[in-house]
Amino acid sequence: MACSRLFLSAALLAAAVPVFAQTPAKAKPEDTEIWEPIPPVVTPGPSCMTPPPSDAIVLFDGKNQDEWVSVKDKSPAKWTVTGGEMTVSKGEGSIETKRSFKNYQLHIEWKVPANITGSGQARGNSGVFLASTGAGDSGYELQVLDSYNNKTYVNGMAGSLYKQAIPLANPGRKPGEWQAYDVVWTAPTFSADGTVKTPAYATVLFNGVLVENHFELKGETLYIGKPFYKAYTEAPIKLQAHGDKSEPLSFRNIWVRELP
Repeated sequence: MACSRLFLSAALLAAAVPVFAQTPAKAKPEDTEIWEPIPPVVTPGPSCMTPPPSDAIVLFDGKNQDEWVSVKDKSPAKWTVTGGEMTVSKGEGSIETKRSFKNYQLHIEWKVPANITGSGQARGNSGVFLASTGAGDSGYELQVLDSYNNKTYVNGMAGSLYKQAIPLANPGRKPGEWQAYDVVWTAPTFSADGTVKTPAYATVLFNGVLVENHFELKGETLYIGKPFYKAYTEAPIKLQAHGDKSEPLSFRNIWVRELP
């Protein structure tokens, strides 16, 4: 009996003491950073502006921002347009297309300044959100960043589907030179109850070099934590203003072809 009472007392004591070792640690951005393997550097072919095909919707032709609105309040976009370029304006925030899209082919050209400073994620940081599904930075992000001789986590370099897909190569040009993305986006589909019927896929060519080959996304882009899906049907395309990290990054020659 003495042994039984002793065992029972110990069991009750153990149950009353919190098990701190089982408390999950607070998630950090670094938890989802991957630093290796480093994609091989590839020298791309010569830079040239790719004109839109006859069935394309021209989103920016160098003249105005008529196809764009502020993400914050849906007012007309107020980035700077000069010399055929659209440049992030300080304090104006991210912009997105007035139109919404489902499946499409996208062409977009971008450039960080030749005199860009900083290192890692602080060198021309922006993003092309292939589907902007809500306020702020919600959606599916194709990273924009100076990745020419600039070390950072590889699932956050130029050509990555941010925090999900490492690019197959690094064909980035020097700061001050125009870069080009060509994207085929297959939107996710959802059942009536919001569960995923088919996932999202993205194929990306960076300066003419394949860097994402029909990659299956695990959900929306998250800076902290694991990606997950939220149901939507169609969504705008968003260009990110990342504070001082993205200014004064510029874009030009943006067009899209809707696909079945």
